[in-house]
Amino acid sequence: MTNAKFVKWPTFEQIQDMFSEIFHITRTDNGIVTVQMHTKGGPLIWSMEMHDAIGKMWRLLGTDRDTELIIFTGTEEAWVTDFEAESWLAETIDPAACRYDHMFVDGRRMLIAQIQDVEVPTIGVLSGSGGHSELALMCDFAIAADDLKICDPHVLVGNVFGDGIHSCFMRLMPPRMAAWYLMTGDVMTSEQLLQYGLVSEIVPREKLMDRAHEIADRLIKQPRVMRRLNTQIIRRPWKQQIVDDLDMAFGTEMFGMFTEHEQAHSFMPSMNEHLGIRPNYKGNVGLPEGETKESMQAKIRARIEAGEEV
Repeated sequence: MTNAKFVKWPTFEQIQDMFSEIFHITRTDNGIVTVQMHTKGGPLIWSMEMHDAIGKMWRLLGTDRDTELIIFTGTEEAWVTDFEAESWLAETIDPAACRYDHMFVDGRRMLIAQIQDVEVPTIGVLSGSGGHSELALMCDFAIAADDLKICDPHVLVGNVFGDGIHSCFMRLMPPRMAAWYLMTGDVMTSEQLLQYGLVSEIVPREKLMDRAHEIADRLIKQPRVMRRLNTQIIRRPWKQQIVDDLDMAFGTEMFGMFTEHEQAHSFMPSMNEHLGIRPNYKGNVGLPEGETKESMQAKIRARIEAGEEV
């Protein structure tokens, strides 16, 4: 008998339950997993909880023995366009801890885990307009709905674009185009995403997930080990990009935030008007009714003093 047993990995059902408030996760009998971002069943509202969860999700599903391919997508017409004010308030109380633990660490791990810790092919299905499009575009395959618009909003709110979107644009796009869209915050249409090489196809919205599964079904028919090893070869340039670029650029973004003391994610403006969309949110974007910034800060301070995670 061996001296130790294999450490038990969470079951797929346990992973589903762990992430259910942030991702709707399903799996077919042949191992094709679909991960859909959401907030209370509606379009995602970007939160500190989401920021924390996404890297953990990639690590758990990406090395799960029974997962053979991951399709990553969003909900309805919005990708990432709004911040949840209450979720990010801790940044206004203890910016150093928040910006290290929840921005620099979690933010880097989002992409590090997606690129380094996933053994299977990934298909990014960009289903809505907004920012943080790198979450789909840095998948091994990427397709987009034919009616969306994206931009990188960092410069529009006075931030440095160092959290990974720059790596995505600078690797996939012609250099002059990457510089333009990063430095100006201009909007790209679906057609431009295809033109600049950010996606391989644009697909009518009603056929988007059908097309994703067509691609997945084609890949899943290949021999298992070959499919997984080929994925690592395709992903190697992304791995090098992460090593060469992400820590420095993310650190630069955090330094930039400290030079502008008013910068706080709770009070970032919505992108919806800029993109011309009206998401059907199910969750809260602003502070709870009857609460103020100060009253919520007092509650968060009490939670910190009680030793709770915020």
